Amino acid sequence: MPSRRQFLRLGLLASTGLLFEGPTLFGATAKTKSNIYVVRKGDTLSAIAEKHGISVAALKKQNRLKGDRILVDQKLKLPIKAGSNSALASVVTATAKIKVDAKRWRHIVLHHSGIEDGNAKAYDAGHRRRGMENGLAYHFVIGNGKDSGEGEIEIGPRWTNQLRGGHVRDSKVNDTGIGICLVGNFQNRRPSRKQLEAAFDLVDYLQDGLVHPQHKVTVHRWVDINHTVCPGKHFPYSTLKKRYHIA
Repeated sequence: MPSRRQFLRLGLLASTGLLFEGPTLFGATAKTKSNIYVVRKGDTLSAIAEKHGISVAALKKQNRLKGDRILVDQKLKLPIKAGSNSALASVVTATAKIKVDAKRWRHIVLHHSGIEDGNAKAYDAGHRRRGMENGLAYHFVIGNGKDSGEGEIEIGPRWTNQLRGGHVRDSKVNDTGIGICLVGNFQNRRPSRKQLEAAFDLVDYLQDGLVHPQHKVTVHRWVDINHTVCPGKHFPYSTLKKRYHIA
């Protein structure tokens, strides 16, 4: 049972708008705190970033580093997002091994699968059966707890190989857009709290030096107007707009 101090803290968070019931506004006001890391012999920025689940860009920005040179015994501040999803660690690890063409990516597009079954492997097989040359149309898939973990971020080959997407009708957006699919039918229900947490953490991570500075965060229905309801009527559009300053 929570202590009196914990109850008081919950009450304070609720009164200041930092605690919400349900997933609608989850993570909308996440803040950043820092820890200190002392550089050891053999350390590199990329190795430190991977170890702590952050991007090299975030590490350099936090410490105002213009280059990649660091010194033994140098103290580095490590940006850690409060409430960040542990599933993001696999994305950080995989991304550290590839060369991301950040200038190319000008859109981050959120989708729902429209069905409650499936994961990246299943959708990859389905898309290949439909004749998609590179299989899975999305760059990332976020599970709903049925065929993959709830909030688990699965990485598609279109991300690891830096390939164009196949997730919208607009060819230009496919060329420049990173597709993120949340498993589920959000015409019938809301995304789970864990799914939204993972989605927002992933978007935040991509925005930190892995996409064009003038990129847009959007959803499928706003790209292919009049062609789809994706990601469904229960997706928290107002939260998305507020979090990412979408007009």
